[in-house]
Amino acid sequence: MKIESIVTIKKELKHLSQAELLELCLRLGKFKKENKALLTYLLFESHDEDGYIASVKSSLDELFEGINADSYFYMKKTIRKILRQIRVYSRYSLQKTTEVELLLYFCERLNELKPSIHKNITLSNLYERQILSIKKKVSLLHEDLQYDYNLMLKSLEQ
Repeated sequence: MKIESIVTIKKELKHLSQAELLELCLRLGKFKKENKALLTYLLFESHDEDGYIASVKSSLDELFEGINADSYFYMKKTIRKILRQIRVYSRYSLQKTTEVELLLYFCERLNELKPSIHKNITLSNLYERQILSIKKKVSLLHEDLQYDYNLMLKSLEQ
């Protein structure tokens, strides 16, 4: 099966009725968890970005509480899983501020972990890469937001 381009799909969708579009959306939601999550965001949470960020932070809190701190190996696996979740949630939003806030929260939570992630080279490098990523994303934002986020970054770097 040849997968069509987005442009072709968009043209074809214009020819469908509202009932047919509704049926397509529901079918998409049935097949993959990510599709259902994206539809949930678009329908219920896209109008309240602050509420969305708060709900994502609470789900991240649950994941951080479930970290197995017995060894750094298990910590690494869970931390990478959390980072993948953040990337997925950020893709739903398409707003750079959402991604920056979630990554800042991720780094804050990493600093609070016991045993410290800074005693492990891999986790410490992962943390540093996230800080660099945040800096790049912040540099693309409005000046006022840059100032606020840079203050948060400075507190994380200490």
